[in-house]
Amino acid sequence: MTQMITESLVESLARERAFQLLDKGSAYEILSPFDRLESPHLAAQNIVPQYDDGMIILKGTLNGKPTVVVSIEGNFQGGGIGEVSGAKLAGTLEKVLKECKEGNIIYPVIIYDTGGVRLQEANYGLLSIAEISAAIVELREYVPVVGIIPGKIGSFGGMSLTAGLCSALIMTREGRLGMNGPEVVEQEAGIRELDSRNKQLIWKMIGGAIRKEMGLADIVIEDDVPNFKNAILSIWNGEVELKHRTKNINQYLTLIKSLNIEEKISPEQATDILKGINNVENTDVPTPSELVNSRGRIWFNLLTENKQSISEIPSVLVADTEINGIKARIIAVVPNPESKFYRARKGEVGLLEGWTIAKYVRQAIEEDAHLNEKRLIIPVVDVPSQAFGYHEELFGIYLSCSAAVDAYATARLAGHPIVAAVVGNAISGAFLSHGMQANRLIALNDDGVNVHVMSKKSAAIITQRTIEELDIAAKDVPSMAYDIQSFKKLGALYSLIDGVNAEEPSVDDSALVIEAIYSAYEDIKKENARDLSYRLKTEIAVSSGRVASIKVREMIEQQWK
Repeated sequence: MTQMITESLVESLARERAFQLLDKGSAYEILSPFDRLESPHLAAQNIVPQYDDGMIILKGTLNGKPTVVVSIEGNFQGGGIGEVSGAKLAGTLEKVLKECKEGNIIYPVIIYDTGGVRLQEANYGLLSIAEISAAIVELREYVPVVGIIPGKIGSFGGMSLTAGLCSALIMTREGRLGMNGPEVVEQEAGIRELDSRNKQLIWKMIGGAIRKEMGLADIVIEDDVPNFKNAILSIWNGEVELKHRTKNINQYLTLIKSLNIEEKISPEQATDILKGINNVENTDVPTPSELVNSRGRIWFNLLTENKQSISEIPSVLVADTEINGIKARIIAVVPNPESKFYRARKGEVGLLEGWTIAKYVRQAIEEDAHLNEKRLIIPVVDVPSQAFGYHEELFGIYLSCSAAVDAYATARLAGHPIVAAVVGNAISGAFLSHGMQANRLIALNDDGVNVHVMSKKSAAIITQRTIEELDIAAKDVPSMAYDIQSFKKLGALYSLIDGVNAEEPSVDDSALVIEAIYSAYEDIKKENARDLSYRLKTEIAVSSGRVASIKVREMIEQQWK
């Protein structure tokens, strides 16, 4: 007999979804549309803003337990994360974390319906997603962070990384979870790589049912509000094992190394492979016959004084050294033109790279666990993007990148100072995975240093603009620009280093960068804070760069009951 749906969460709007989950009469909205806190960056682009900016915060109870539901409205800008919407989610999680630290346990639930970063605000989205991720990693130690992906859009882009960090994920069969949307993969890699019109294949790859079978989601339910409530309660009551997938590094890395992708692996085959994840034999990844002398490799060699990499993966270089007498671990992602993952041959962060970064960051955490002074960790950032490919999406590149985010955030919380040195491109999910969780960001003031969420070509297609129109818009909205000078205007940089030859650095150039790293290290030690709040406290952030982000957090604090 067919069971009738009494209350659909999938077909509801974000605000309705949040109210439906909470006990009747218990909920109130924080930063409602009546507060009129809209994005300050859309009107300049002739885009009509929305008074809640597509992010709904409700505080109440679920089955009598204090609960906060944050629900993303997919009908507004595709659920994209901009400055205000991102600050609402990050600020709410930070407030819940504060309450939990004080002994007031509040249960957070995030309802995803998002394509990731809002391209019209670009780098604000990157900053916000880094802060959301940081809050989830810390909050999980106090209370389960439950993510729900009901359907319609799903969870993509940088927000898929935050979903990967959740303590547990609830999905419907209609829900989708992947890093790069099918249309973006097709745009970047071609229709032979992935035909975005083949909806049956897409759902077999990244739909809720297959993600559960693959072990990448915890609960799959039919779309009915009571089912969602029961699923949440089962997680809270300990009836569902919390998998902590981003910590299962050796298993996933061993499996990814073992894959043979000469022919496309079907979703059914991938499911069987992932089910056998604990029974895979370790294999070696061959060293390429030729090394590409990328900026990442050049600066890795300079900072380590040409030390041999200890990494088992050729595209991730790792070595321990000293920076002005301070013990440090340097990590860089570099091209491997012979990688079997052909979509990750030019320095992209792919399946191998994300898990490998996570492995060597966590190795440093474990080795230094007994030390009072933790090793300085320096991500050398020269990453053109995450990898766009069929197998990447099939085997969960979002989780690989989440694992790297988790490792860096965990290291920072454990007391490891992290200073990211941006020497080349810092694009999209690759930058989120490798660099954005640092206590401090430093960068070379060079035309080859760019920060953004997507290639200009793809960004133009997604926003239905020409590249020329994007460049014009970037003059009024610095967060849309690619150049490092515009990124500096957002207030997240600790220092921008002038006068350095990025591609053929001299000894003096190296000394300037080392001096900047050491200065950032001393500033971290002086502040003695292990979160990312520094980016909201700089002079630029306070005066102009993050004004809306700061105001959102202040208003959350004021309206909290």
